[in-house]
Amino acid sequence: MTDKRKLLSHTRIPAILMAGAFLLSACASPTAGRNGLYAQPAGGAPVTANPTPYSAALSCLGGYSRSSGASIPRIAVGRIIDYTGKQEVEGGAKITQGASLMAISAFAKAGVRLVERYDTSVSELELKYANNKLISDGGSGYRKIKAGSVSGSDFYVVGGITELNFNIASSGVDAYGGSVDVKEPKGLFKASTYVMNIGLDLRLVDTKSLEVVDVISYQKQIIGYEVGAGIFAFFNNANIIDINAGSKALEPMQLAVRSTIERAVLEMTANLYGVSGPSVCNYSDPMATNGNTGNFFNAYDNLESNNGYTRQDPNRWHSDRDRNVRSFLRGRYN
Repeated sequence: MTDKRKLLSHTRIPAILMAGAFLLSACASPTAGRNGLYAQPAGGAPVTANPTPYSAALSCLGGYSRSSGASIPRIAVGRIIDYTGKQEVEGGAKITQGASLMAISAFAKAGVRLVERYDTSVSELELKYANNKLISDGGSGYRKIKAGSVSGSDFYVVGGITELNFNIASSGVDAYGGSVDVKEPKGLFKASTYVMNIGLDLRLVDTKSLEVVDVISYQKQIIGYEVGAGIFAFFNNANIIDINAGSKALEPMQLAVRSTIERAVLEMTANLYGVSGPSVCNYSDPMATNGNTGNFFNAYDNLESNNGYTRQDPNRWHSDRDRNVRSFLRGRYN
């Protein structure tokens, strides 16, 4: 009986592991189900706004520009390039290549009038078709090209991400302890933190004179940490237990880029509006249409009924969170 018990104790853990592997493999099937899917994708978090600590101030400036009647210039955003040259080991850049898009969103939050200069490929193609009399606007005639129909910019913004410095500072501890007896449990603990940063240089240029009227250089530090603990031990001279647990996190690098851009855009816009500081935010603007998601100009006279006030609600339009959508879908899909 003793030998049988030892045999069972030696085979029990591998059998449990094999059973767990089979259970996990059952989650994905090689045959598509009735809904046409092999497996249901994990997750389902709703879409949310993507603000930084400076987004509220940008929205404040947008409200101020409307309530005060300040002269709002037209801004074009050019190329804001990654000049760091840092690449991932697997390939691709470490820093976002969409800094220009972040700047466009930031200016929109501040209520600036934007004109498109970053990607004019569609407009140029439409102009080419219109010039060849190939485009109509719903009538029997063709679209006519009118002189002066394209709005010009007063200023444009260009620049780049100029710094990405790893491990500016780091600290940590790594400890291991236990009895000298190999049969006694052993434990370990480790913790570390490290700091890096990104840097940005932007300039605001007068479109007509090409005079550089504003230059801003900012940097933001980013922190990361890692904590872990574990235990290793023998049981009954036959079984082994080895458990490790921990967590690690790095402040989002691309969100740091967005925060730096929004701070730079905030300062440039405040200068253009003639604003001295955050004190202009002490007002109430019930008709504000901009927020952490950006700004918009309503294409039709429907400001009182459109969706401009609800864009930051994470439950809106979500099939599992919005009762209006759920009631429409109920009974129609399985």
